[in-house]
Amino acid sequence: MAKSKFEYVRLFETEDRCLPNSWIVVRVDGKGFHKFSTEHDYEKPNDMRALSLMNKAAASVMEEFKDICLAYGQSDEYSFVFRKETQVYSRRSAKLSTNVCSLFTSAFVYYWSEHFPSSKPLYPPVFDGRTVLYPSNQNIRDYLSWRQADCHINNLYNTTFWALILKAGLTPGEAEQKLKGTLSGDKNEILFSQFSINYNKEPEMLRKGTILVRRKVPVALPDGSGTREKSQVIQLHTDVIGDEFWNENNHLLTIS
Repeated sequence: MAKSKFEYVRLFETEDRCLPNSWIVVRVDGKGFHKFSTEHDYEKPNDMRALSLMNKAAASVMEEFKDICLAYGQSDEYSFVFRKETQVYSRRSAKLSTNVCSLFTSAFVYYWSEHFPSSKPLYPPVFDGRTVLYPSNQNIRDYLSWRQADCHINNLYNTTFWALILKAGLTPGEAEQKLKGTLSGDKNEILFSQFSINYNKEPEMLRKGTILVRRKVPVALPDGSGTREKSQVIQLHTDVIGDEFWNENNHLLTIS
């Protein structure tokens, strides 16, 4: 192939291949979603429509990238875990993060009307993306545990904060002041004693986030003669901090 004299400018591109034998996590995170959720009338403290839309967008990413073995999402963020041995885009960090982030964002807009049928986005939503490497199985487990612990902490606070506003009539400033310095037990007590809310009975998706994995499920044949197994992305709302999930899904940490 003939080359022009301008070809030299490619020398300014930097090499950004991810280290081999490391778990690759691409995390997408909503930019300015506090404002976005307010202006699009998200229900407080959690909007199940918005969370379902996030899950749908994440499933679209997993269906496109088969080397993503697991995804975890909560609030306005999603983490996608690529297998340690993946060679997608030759493990180029920028390619991975930009493709995952752009597909997630476009799917979020594409499926908006399925979850918000009576409205449309007032302006384009924005998600940023980053790539992080984790060398060991324990590291990737600790990463996912960190995100799930963050989900619990934030959701407990938000559930209590909005109960004080919506049910007790406090202003945002008064609610913030009341919760200042409180521990998890204090917030649980406020919810139960003042609002008869048992936090442990709140939906698991809100307390634990959403895990997406692939499972073989029976699918009906077109001619109706029976079923066949097909790999599909399914949602789980369970604990990833303890050992039970990993013992039941030990293939996730195994190099294929």
